[in-house]
Amino acid sequence: MYTFLVILIIIASILLVLSVLAQSPKSGMAANFGASNQVMGVRQTANFLEKASWYLAIAIVVLSLLSTVAMSSYKKAGVPSGDAIIEQVMENAEQAPVMPNQVDAEVTVEE
Repeated sequence: MYTFLVILIIIASILLVLSVLAQSPKSGMAANFGASNQVMGVRQTANFLEKASWYLAIAIVVLSLLSTVAMSSYKKAGVPSGDAIIEQVMENAEQAPVMPNQVDAEVTVEE
């Protein structure tokens, strides 16, 4: 569940970036030519992109909250977290015998 939510967050983030980049700037030099943007339905496209940006931003916030809830449910279920896995690996490394360096041969360089 958590992985699925993270994938949805990544997809929504990419779509949000694309929708923001596709929008025309509202200020600056392009604002002087704003009247030409209302011809041939470009105004509706700008409205759609603005609404899409808001919906995607809200979706990212909601999905982030849901992923936090899903992550806490994993901890309650006994699924080890990243810290627990690292501690387990460190304990296993301390218990494993130390192997001596196996490379005893000299390296010769031919010119």
